Amino acid sequence: MLAKTLYGMEDVLAGELRALGAGNVKTGVRCAFFDGDLGFMYKANLSLRTALRVLMPISDFQLRDPAELYDKIREVDWTNYLDPEMTFVVDTVLNSDLYDHSLFVSQKVKDAIVDQFRTKTGVRPSVSVADPDLRIHLHLQGNTAHLSLDSSGDSLHLRGYRTETNIAPLNEVLAAGMLLLSGWRGHSDFLDPMCGSGTLLIEAAMIACNIPANINRESFGFQKWKDYDPALFQTIYDAMLNRTREFRYSILGYDKAPSAIRKAQENVRNANLDAYIRVEQADFFKTSKQTRGPLHLATNPPYGERLPVDREVFYGMVGDTLKKEYPNTRAWMLVGDPDILKCVGLRASRKIKLYNGGIESRLALFEIYEGSKKAKYQ
Repeated sequence: MLAKTLYGMEDVLAGELRALGAGNVKTGVRCAFFDGDLGFMYKANLSLRTALRVLMPISDFQLRDPAELYDKIREVDWTNYLDPEMTFVVDTVLNSDLYDHSLFVSQKVKDAIVDQFRTKTGVRPSVSVADPDLRIHLHLQGNTAHLSLDSSGDSLHLRGYRTETNIAPLNEVLAAGMLLLSGWRGHSDFLDPMCGSGTLLIEAAMIACNIPANINRESFGFQKWKDYDPALFQTIYDAMLNRTREFRYSILGYDKAPSAIRKAQENVRNANLDAYIRVEQADFFKTSKQTRGPLHLATNPPYGERLPVDREVFYGMVGDTLKKEYPNTRAWMLVGDPDILKCVGLRASRKIKLYNGGIESRLALFEIYEGSKKAKYQ
C-alpha cells in the first residue's frame, strides 16, 4: 500500500506506520510504501496523523504510447470493485511526457471503465465528482502507470472537528507533523501563543492522549467499497479508542482576536477536548510563562497582511517576549520566510524545511534556558 503526505513529513509518516505495525516500510517523495492487510488499511486511515491519503494499488503497467492506456485500463476487471449502480471518479497525477493534461487522462480511464461495464452488463456506472462511491487514483511517472483505489475518500487532513476557521488556517496534517517533528509527546505543558482557530492545540491534545487522528470523521472511502467489513472496522475502532491515555499537564492557547477565540473554543468542543485545552483572549507580547516546569511552545505566527505591525518589528517582539518572559521553554515556530528568522534575535538551534500551502517555510526551534545557557551546563 501507499500513504501520501506533505513534503518533509515522509520520515515521520514512516515512523507512524512502523509504530502501527506495518511491514516493509519505505519512504518515497511525499509518500511512504508499506505492507498491510484490510484491517491495517482501516487502522491506518483512523490513526495516521501525517497521511493525506491511503492508497491500495491494484495494477502497475508500462505504456509505450498514449493510445495504450485505454486498453490497459480495460484489462482490469472492474466488476471486482464496482457495481453498475455505484458511482466513481478518477484522479490523475501526471509526471509524464506522454500526455499534456491530467483531465484528459482521467477521461480516458473513465471511458475504459464505462465501456467495460456496457460490454459486460449493458449498464454503466456513473461519475460523481462530489461524493463518489469509489475514488480511483492513477499516477503516471514517465512510462510507468500506477493504478490504485483511494481508501480514504476525502483527504485525511479533514479530521471532522474543524467547523470554524480563520484566514489561512493551518492544515491539520501539517500541524500534526510539526508537533511530531518537534518531539511533542505530551510530557510537559504546551502553549500556542497565537492559536487562531486552535488546530495546533487540538492536534497536540490528540497526540498527548493518544487519540486516533481521524476518530471524529463521519466516513472513509473504504466504507463504500464492495468488500467493506463493518464488523472488522468496529473492532479496530474500539481497540484504538481503548489505547487512549490520560494527560496530566496543561494545553493553553492565546489569541488577541475575540473571533479567533470563539472559533477555537468551538473546534475544541467539536473534538471533545474541553477537559484538556484552555483558550484565552490575550496578547502574547503582554503575557509571561504561567508554569514553573518545562514548556513546549509551538505556533504558526500570522504573516503578510495579517501582521499588526512591520514584520521585522513583530518577530523582534516575539524574540524579546520569549527571552524575557518564557524561561525553560522550547519554542517552535513555522515561518513562511526563512530570512525573517534573523529578526527574532535568538539563534535557532534547528531549522526544518517544510511547505505550508505551497509556500516554502521553516520550522525553527528556539531554546530558552532557565537563566543563562552557561548556567545550564554548570
